[in-house]
Amino acid sequence: FDLKTNFQSHERTHTGERPYKCDDCGSAFISRTKLKVHERSHTGERPLKCDECDSAFINTSKLKVHKRTHTGEKPFACGHCGLAFSRNHHLKSHKRVHTGERPYTCDICHANFAE
Repeated sequence: FDLKTNFQSHERTHTGERPYKCDDCGSAFISRTKLKVHERSHTGERPLKCDECDSAFINTSKLKVHKRTHTGEKPFACGHCGLAFSRNHHLKSHKRVHTGERPYTCDICHANFAE
């Protein structure tokens, strides 16, 4: 680890310690940086701008995923049929086509659904 604070944050992933608390909602975080990013969800601040369009994001991971809409990058491929997706959760949903898994149940009619 380059910085002691990075190591301390890593250790907290094992201990469960979350000393940085949000004053607005009480959510707790392992680092001050993660708290600051979370606070943007309350303030609406979106400092990370896409250089291709007018979209803006609260963190780098959301910007990275968005950029795939411009590049066409689809890094998540199905091992069964090869179909590729830009987001991992789209791949997870797609895999249900092959497994037949239908994890969502209607409370009214009890029908099962994949999505």
